[in-house]
Amino acid sequence: MAQYGVQPPIGVTEDSSGLSGVSWGAIFAGAAGAAALSLVLLLLGTGLGMSSISPWSSQGASAATLGMATIVWLAFTQIAASGMGGYLAGRLRTKWTGVHTDEVYFRDTAHGFLAWAVATLLTASLLASVVSSIVGAGTQAGATVLGGAASTAASATVASASNATRAQGGSDASTGPVSYFVDSLFRREPVASTSAATSASGAPSGDTTTAPAIPPLTPSGNPMATDAEASRILLNGIRTGALPSEDTRYLGQLVAQRTGLSQQDAEKRVTDTFAKTQAALKDAQAKAREAADTARKASAYASLWLVVSLLIGAFVASFAATYGGRRRDL
Repeated sequence: MAQYGVQPPIGVTEDSSGLSGVSWGAIFAGAAGAAALSLVLLLLGTGLGMSSISPWSSQGASAATLGMATIVWLAFTQIAASGMGGYLAGRLRTKWTGVHTDEVYFRDTAHGFLAWAVATLLTASLLASVVSSIVGAGTQAGATVLGGAASTAASATVASASNATRAQGGSDASTGPVSYFVDSLFRREPVASTSAATSASGAPSGDTTTAPAIPPLTPSGNPMATDAEASRILLNGIRTGALPSEDTRYLGQLVAQRTGLSQQDAEKRVTDTFAKTQAALKDAQAKAREAADTARKASAYASLWLVVSLLIGAFVASFAATYGGRRRDL
């Protein structure tokens, strides 16, 4: 029974059995403080990280050092922000009377955990794009490389061939998906060399009459157009995995006409060049897959360490709330 002339302390409930054990005002206050401090520390860490890297290979921190520093900074951010949020939630909650000590300890722990949860959701909503980019970086890189490495290299070569054709007044239709088959429709057989044509006609060896010029194998007779057609033939061989014999023979004719080599040597050069092109493409694909695997591992490690830092933050927030609650009950 309360004594007359004595007022109970402000904020103390004498009989709290019918009241809720959750002080949402204290929880939201702690969450707001934790989210604000977390945002400040993340921005500070971003600035420090950007200042420590350099595009020059001999300057700036290495990738391993930067990754370790990121992990340490994330853990420090969670400890500092969650500790402050949990302490505020425990210190600002209502004082309970007539409640067992274990129950008070549990409620303080719950207040710290709820403050951490609200702060985490608030921070994640503000940094949703950053979190999604970290989680999806490895998957996106792997899918892009595995699905389109060869098509990317082919597109680059087709683009160069397209530029060469357009430079000579060609149309965009010459670089379409059926351009290789269209080229095969208009291929012409090679014309014999001047000496062969002369001997076949029975002209005397001392005849100084100039033989007619050898017509080009391509309709336009333009070397750049020939290069574009050769590029399309090589691309088709790369796409199918082998260069057909008729394509090898035709490219050999083009090379022989342009370089003066024999047909056999020209075809050998075509075969060697195609093998080098395939080897270079396979090497580029291997490097791209290696880069994708590195990005996947980095994404996985970042996600795992982010989970670890969040769990550390939850524990620190709960512990700090119990400390703040004890200070509140003094």
